[in-house]
Parts: sequence; structure tokens; C-alpha cells
Amino acid sequence: MNSIVIDYYSSDLKEQYPRENIKAFLDSVCDYLKLDKCEFSVVFSDEEKMRSLNREYRNIDDSTDILSFAAQDEIDDFVFMVGKRAKRNLGDMVICPDVMKRNATSFGVSEHEELRRLLVHGILHLCGENHLTNDPSEPMLIHQENILEATFKTKLCEG
Repeated sequence: MNSIVIDYYSSDLKEQYPRENIKAFLDSVCDYLKLDKCEFSVVFSDEEKMRSLNREYRNIDDSTDILSFAAQDEIDDFVFMVGKRAKRNLGDMVICPDVMKRNATSFGVSEHEELRRLLVHGILHLCGENHLTNDPSEPMLIHQENILEATFKTKLCEG
């Protein structure tokens, strides 16, 4: 069983993106990826905080839709004990719904679909996958789209 912590910078974000729905989707992604006994967090942030994080960690003075902070470069590098069970700490991801919504409009997809895409994208980064460009032929982005197709039935939010 995985330990997934979902947190919000404001209560209105909590209402828009219910913890139970986000967790159910992330559980389905973890099942697809055969991730078990892992721990990671997802934080829904406002645009000001996201810009600050992006500036601090990537030297980019602009907001972005998602930032992923992998605990280690390799998924098996960081294991800790919880009771008598070992857990792998994957890291943390931060999502900015305001940027996500603009991107969804720009890409011509629903907010629901774009959120699903960001969550999968973040997990793949936490697991050590990377991409050099946003070209759809990138192996990580192909993997991301395959996961989205396999987990399309899980509901995240209204809309």
C-alpha cells in the first residue's frame, strides 16, 4: 500500500480538487506502474507560490503548471522503515491549477484531462523518468499517454 499525502495552499483548492478523487486516480496510476510501498506528496499551489518555487529551484522567474522534486535519482535509492514495512520515498510534486487551466484551454483539452496528465507526468518524474523536450515522440511522454489511456475511467473532479 502506498502513502500519498495531498495538501492545499487554500481551502478553495481543496473543494475544487477533492482529496479522495485525486488519491483514487493516483492509486490507479501506481497500480499500473506496479508501485507499491511508496510515499509521495501532491500539493496544489497558487500561482505566486509556484513562481517562487520555480525561481528558487529552476532559476526561472515565471509560474509553471507542475514541479516535481524527486527524493532520489533512482526509485530504489531511498528506502525507510514505517513500522516493520519498508517504504520508498519518491518525493513531492506541486501543481498550480491556474496555469493548468490556461494550458488546458491552450491545448484544447478539459481541465480534468490536463490534471490527469500532470499527475501522471509528476509521478514519472518522481520515478526518475525525464524528457529533453515536449515533443510527443519523447519516450517519457509516450509512456505518459499510455498510462492516461489505461487509467481513463478514474474520475478526478467535476468538469
